[in-house]
Amino acid sequence: MSSSFDARDFLAGVSRLPGVYRMYDADEQLLYVGKASNLHNRLSSYFRKTGLSIKTEALVARIARIETTITANETEALLLEQSLIKASRPPYNILLRDDKSYPYVYLSSRDAFPRLALHRGSKKASGRYFGPYPSGGAIRESLGLLQKAFQVRQCEDSYYRNRSRPCLQYQIKRCKAPCVGLVSPEEYADDVRRSVLFLEGRSNQLNNELSSAMEQAAERLEFERAAELRDQLALLRRVQDQQSMEAGQGNLDVLAAAIASGSACVQLLMVRQGRVLGSRAHFPRMPMETDEAGVLAAFVAQYYLGSTEREVPGEILVSANHPDWPLLASALGDVRGHNTQISWKLRGVRNRWLQMARTNAEQALGARLASRQTLQSRFEALQEALQLEELPTRLECYDISHSSGEATVASCVVFGPEGALKSDYRRFNIDGVTAGDDYAAMRQALQRRYSRLRDGEGRLPDVLLVDGGKGQMNMAIEVLQELAIHDLTLLGVAKGVTRKPGLETLYLNSPDNELVLPAHSPALHLIQQIRDEAHRFAITGHRQRRGKTRNQSPLEGISGVGPKRRRELLKHFGGLQELQRASEQEIARVPGISTTLAGEIYAALHST
Repeated sequence: MSSSFDARDFLAGVSRLPGVYRMYDADEQLLYVGKASNLHNRLSSYFRKTGLSIKTEALVARIARIETTITANETEALLLEQSLIKASRPPYNILLRDDKSYPYVYLSSRDAFPRLALHRGSKKASGRYFGPYPSGGAIRESLGLLQKAFQVRQCEDSYYRNRSRPCLQYQIKRCKAPCVGLVSPEEYADDVRRSVLFLEGRSNQLNNELSSAMEQAAERLEFERAAELRDQLALLRRVQDQQSMEAGQGNLDVLAAAIASGSACVQLLMVRQGRVLGSRAHFPRMPMETDEAGVLAAFVAQYYLGSTEREVPGEILVSANHPDWPLLASALGDVRGHNTQISWKLRGVRNRWLQMARTNAEQALGARLASRQTLQSRFEALQEALQLEELPTRLECYDISHSSGEATVASCVVFGPEGALKSDYRRFNIDGVTAGDDYAAMRQALQRRYSRLRDGEGRLPDVLLVDGGKGQMNMAIEVLQELAIHDLTLLGVAKGVTRKPGLETLYLNSPDNELVLPAHSPALHLIQQIRDEAHRFAITGHRQRRGKTRNQSPLEGISGVGPKRRRELLKHFGGLQELQRASEQEIARVPGISTTLAGEIYAALHST
């Protein structure tokens, strides 16, 4: 294993979403490109102690850096992987000869029972051709799923004409055996018609037809048929967006910014000839009160105008509007020699690219905040800011979450120099206090936690952070005094008048001792990071408790999703399980669901 690459530190910040990973050596040469349905699990497998092949051991020994790009699903990851392999030809990837011929789906027309097949080359045979598709892998996956859904034959004509009994494809429910007359021409024609609807991109019509047929079968108590139609719907959902990684035309860059805990990340997604070729994360230093648009405007100016050798594309897609975009577009046009457009109101595949860039920006920023090097410098800054004799090794932060006093939950998160200590996280269901009384809720949580710590059931923190103003601070002081706990630094974190990050009001050991840290202070960024994590953990616990109390579907706790929309969502996806697997863009395609509401539904379904 490479001595210069800290695999444990890297894996701690890797997402569990699908995506593509790229491995580089110390000379910044691309070694390998791979895809994964779960990036964390796949990348972890490279660094296990036993069971690696000789080739994999040689690859791992050369790794100096790994980059990841998150995609909406595994199919998109496959397409991006193939694009990167074709463009860069990494030495550890299997490389196939590129015949420059795009594949098509071919549907024969002269047969009584038509066949579906992959086709390359001239279109001489009579029939219909659907495509072109970006890669052979994508088209084979589509054909495989269509075969599962509609069971239209894909065998060669010579094989089909010489059958005397059904083959294995019939046994595993991939074909209805028209070769031996086990399906009527009318039923088979209906399956072919539905396959054509899908291949023509008329997904809404097909989904509505299958949903209606599923409901009718359920009303007739034909539950096996309803289950088959439900499974067809689920399969089709997985391939509806398979060409989103290679669609559209032109050369453009996609920029999205993420801001958290006093840090910023700008993700640059490069699209050339309508194909996503890769992405890269940049981490600019962010001054106080800078928003997403401000970070993007500064980045565009410095990145494209600061280098005469850097390519300026014909269009730049950005995740936020800024008043300087017309001026910057004019300046970039002068550098490029012809017009450059900056766009932020996007639809279709261009919006998909932007959402991908935003997701990757958030992931990259989260990984950076969780890295050991960043945390170590922030802990050292906190030691200096609080004037502690030794470096703190354990920080605890508490927050309260409820909905108008309902299902109140207190959270406790724990951080050390190595990052979040999630095994030490705790939640407290708060009962017996007046609804909405955050002070009493905080008191109960601290009493329960520190009574146990005092009795030796755990380790006391070096610094106790309380999310709130002077009231919560006083409550924490009273609890610690009652329990005779004195060797503890207490820090209150109030959001301040403007409630903007960077303008927090801090109280050190007393409500009268206000601590002022500059907005760029790494110590303040660490405090913000821990406070935000406590807030997230409290909200998640509150939602779970509220859901158990109400004993409702996860959809029933989402604002704006009433009975009609819940019915439409479940009908569109064929059930809650497939809805939970859908991306935000797929949810937004349901009639009556806006992009904003789709994001809220996605967040609620994945809040754990």
